[in-house]
Amino acid sequence: MRHTAPKAGRPPRRALRTGLAALLLLSLTGCSGGIGSWFDGAPLTPEEAIRIVPEDRARDVKAGSPLEVTVPEGRLERVKVLRVEDSERQEVRGRISADGTSWQPDAGDASARLVLAAKYTVHAVAVDEDGKRQARTTSFTTFVPEERFIGYFKPENRSTVGTGMIVSFSFNRPIRDRAAVERAIRVTSQPAVPVVGHWFGKERLDFRPRTYWKPGTRVTTDIRLRDVQAAPGVYGIQNKTVGFTVGRHQTSLVDADEHTMTVTRDGEVLSEVPISAGDAKNPTYNGKMVVTEMQDVTRMNGRTVGFGGEYDIADVPHAIRLTSSGTFLHGNYWARGVFGSSNTSHGCIGLRDVKGGSQSTPAGWFFDRTLIGDVVEVVNSTDRNVAPDNGLGGWNMGWDQWTAGSALR
Repeated sequence: MRHTAPKAGRPPRRALRTGLAALLLLSLTGCSGGIGSWFDGAPLTPEEAIRIVPEDRARDVKAGSPLEVTVPEGRLERVKVLRVEDSERQEVRGRISADGTSWQPDAGDASARLVLAAKYTVHAVAVDEDGKRQARTTSFTTFVPEERFIGYFKPENRSTVGTGMIVSFSFNRPIRDRAAVERAIRVTSQPAVPVVGHWFGKERLDFRPRTYWKPGTRVTTDIRLRDVQAAPGVYGIQNKTVGFTVGRHQTSLVDADEHTMTVTRDGEVLSEVPISAGDAKNPTYNGKMVVTEMQDVTRMNGRTVGFGGEYDIADVPHAIRLTSSGTFLHGNYWARGVFGSSNTSHGCIGLRDVKGGSQSTPAGWFFDRTLIGDVVEVVNSTDRNVAPDNGLGGWNMGWDQWTAGSALR
């Protein structure tokens, strides 16, 4: 996993690269995965500070299982639970208790009961007695019958995305008849352009056009997987049509050598922002990376990516995920005098921010102008190009190479 969380007052560092595995779980981050706390007394472990049931990365959770968020100290500020990557993005409604120590779904809401073959993400923010915010994001998937398979997909239905968005399917079982599955998924657009699938292994299928989508394009994905046989005795259960709209065209060019990020929208430069990229030992990936997730505050904890207590920052502001292995572009309030002058992070791209985040800082300014699906391209770093399957990195492949990965070509 690419480790990007900070240590000793420095911006985040890379972890080992895992590529596909982290993409399947929205909460699996090199920068934010667990949450610790410095409430009264000894520091709590990430799992103790904000306790979420079902546990993070749980699979095959039974329908009707309990869903709960609790804090042993302090109070919950907000909790948001989404059933994601289904035909609709549906929020699971619930309420925080009067004393602020727990959240539970509304008993009378039909969406509160966990359903089969679904993926859920939980984002919780807690506040201690001194007003310090702590954040934790987890995800889990519910049980899919043994003889069935399902594809979890991006982007969300009815969303507005950037021009670099790639339609991505992650399947819960290995696909042996990839041609049959690919044939059952059709991605079309208005205005019409050729859209081709590319397989990354046996469990992931991405679709993209030759070049970035044009602003205003409407993209439709017809999924006709019900009763399609993906492997002997394993059949699909999905029949649905989803779609998204492409917004304005914005790309951001990060020059690691110059310590700048140039933000361009619809052909005009909006701003040149000072940044700090990965240092000499832990450089930032080169290449094109697509924004896949945004959190106004998140936790970056080394324990979640195998680095022990090397770092633990509870309230990293304006966190924008660029790779599944943990590369983020995020606000940084703990470093001083490095933005625009030196690369001091461990792989992430840092923008100046203040504790708690502010819309008036470079990080807040960029966060407010970013969409899921926007492209951030890094040049002049000493690292290799980001892998095409690390996040939505398919734009780093030429068209011939991309189309060669289709099971229908």
